[in-house]
Amino acid sequence: MARISQLALAACLALASFHADAFTVTHHAPTTSTHSHSNAPSLSTRRSTSGLIRQNQPLFLSSTADSKTSSLKRLPESAVELTLRIPAAATSAAYDKTLAEVAKSVSIPGFRKGAKIPPQVIENAWNKNGGKKALKTTAINELCGELIGSALKDEYDLEPIGQPTLVTPAEQLAEGFVPGEELEVVIKCDVWPEIQWKEVEGQEKPYLGLKGTYKRKPFNQERFDAAMRDLTERYAKLEPYDDDSQALVTGDACKVNMVGYMATSDGEKGEPLPDAASGDDVEVVLGPGRYMEGLVEGLEGGKVGETKSVNVRFPDALKNKELAGKDAIFDVTILSASKRILPEITDEFAAEVRPGLTAESLKDELRKAVDGQDAQEYMGARNEALAKAVSEIMDVDVPDTLVTNSAREKYAMMMTEMRGSGMADEEIKTLISPENFIKYKDIEKPDIIRDFKVSMAVDEIARLESIKVPAYQVEEQMQSLKDQATKDGQSTEDIDDEQTRRKVESTLERRMVYDFLADGADLAVEYVDEEGEFDEALMEKLAADSLAREEAEKEAEAAAEEGKQQEDVVVAQAAQTPVEEETAEVEKKAEPVPEVSSAAPVTSKEEDLERTRQVIMDYVNSQATDDGIVDDDDE
Repeated sequence: MARISQLALAACLALASFHADAFTVTHHAPTTSTHSHSNAPSLSTRRSTSGLIRQNQPLFLSSTADSKTSSLKRLPESAVELTLRIPAAATSAAYDKTLAEVAKSVSIPGFRKGAKIPPQVIENAWNKNGGKKALKTTAINELCGELIGSALKDEYDLEPIGQPTLVTPAEQLAEGFVPGEELEVVIKCDVWPEIQWKEVEGQEKPYLGLKGTYKRKPFNQERFDAAMRDLTERYAKLEPYDDDSQALVTGDACKVNMVGYMATSDGEKGEPLPDAASGDDVEVVLGPGRYMEGLVEGLEGGKVGETKSVNVRFPDALKNKELAGKDAIFDVTILSASKRILPEITDEFAAEVRPGLTAESLKDELRKAVDGQDAQEYMGARNEALAKAVSEIMDVDVPDTLVTNSAREKYAMMMTEMRGSGMADEEIKTLISPENFIKYKDIEKPDIIRDFKVSMAVDEIARLESIKVPAYQVEEQMQSLKDQATKDGQSTEDIDDEQTRRKVESTLERRMVYDFLADGADLAVEYVDEEGEFDEALMEKLAADSLAREEAEKEAEAAAEEGKQQEDVVVAQAAQTPVEEETAEVEKKAEPVPEVSSAAPVTSKEEDLERTRQVIMDYVNSQATDDGIVDDDDE
């Protein structure tokens, strides 16, 4: 017995009112093709395809038991060529549906509203809008719009991306289209790519053991020495002075009684300090930065039994605001003095710090702790090395739709930066041309493809390794963002919690994946001085960006010399370029870059940049569509 899909059943019900005997529904196995069900893109990587393929009332292919409804041909860059063989009953039903929709919008003398109008009468009434050919074109577009997505998803387990295009335009197909007869159409469409990992010798999981190199500043030996000294001082042993006449020196310790007074404006003793600011049997270690300013310096050279008058200044950050930053005078009586003996770094000392530690393991742990701050500073460089390595083991064809969309946004941002640096709006308009966009896209394409591969890899690794961000971490980060917004004087009511939470979760998950990869990676660290460091990769990237800018500026200069005449030529050429969409509608949507007065008030630089970026983005989109650079896939 033939299997009837839910989509086919819905199609029968949807079209029953137009053509009672329209469908004989069967479902056939797809042509031989291998797909992984785990390749559906995740939330953080997947680009939304809603609105790119129309999904109204479903139409579906019907066929006889000995024929297939479609066939698929794989093309480079994750594109496919889908051939649909649309049966006679479906073409008739689609045309009837088109006539029924048109009948709702036309007023024909002699027919009351809701009456059944003969097809020929509707066709004649539609003459001013293109007549029968226009109706056939609409029917073909409706058929394809309904069938492409379901055929790719249900028969081939593929996710379409962007706007599918007919290899033979619908207007041309309409010339030979006869409702009630079979129709064959060929559609080209980008689909979501399948994830393929390259085989890595010796690794069951190719993303483990990644190799790479990154640069960072040298290990801070000075900070390590200070940390080790602080640790040994905590375990210092006291050896009392043999001779009370021995003077105190830096590094020694003593016990004292302290009586404090506020200092008057002329440096004399004033009111006694609160008892909390004084004390008996106070242990003082003569070392820098330990106490209030002046205390250690005032005790150096003192001897047991002496009382010294010591001038001090309380720290500005003192909790007691009545004393913070104030000058005071202490009478300090030295009761006893000892020499502090610091331990040597031996296995015995390490075991005293923590059982099981050795001198070497103690140094290693302390080195990691000290280096943690600097390592965090260079986490981006580490992750970049991991990203480069993981992109090289990803065997993925990136759809041109995704490359174009990313290049379009980057191109708009470059135009925004040029405007921000003072370039006139008219010059910017001349830069936004199909030729410039294609050149820019070609330059940026390798980086865009690499970034997309990395994004897919990170999502897939998180899935394979069950890496999930704990809910409490997301909430902590959300609260931190809200606290920062409040601190900056912004309203938290403007924060879209759902959208922000997705971004936070995606960012945290990405960090967790990179940490996971780093734990199993073989990364070589190249230590370089901060000054005079030469980043070859960065220089290459800057050179590429510079080349793109130079090419764009050359085009601007040429356009400026030719003036208005050149603009007319470009417009004329654009008008002659065949496109699927109606250019009149596109022209209505295209917004020119507005003239901005230097005296115009601007709320903030960021808001101005965002507004400018959006205007240029709209202009880039319209230019790209009008000149056939990309499909009109309003996202």
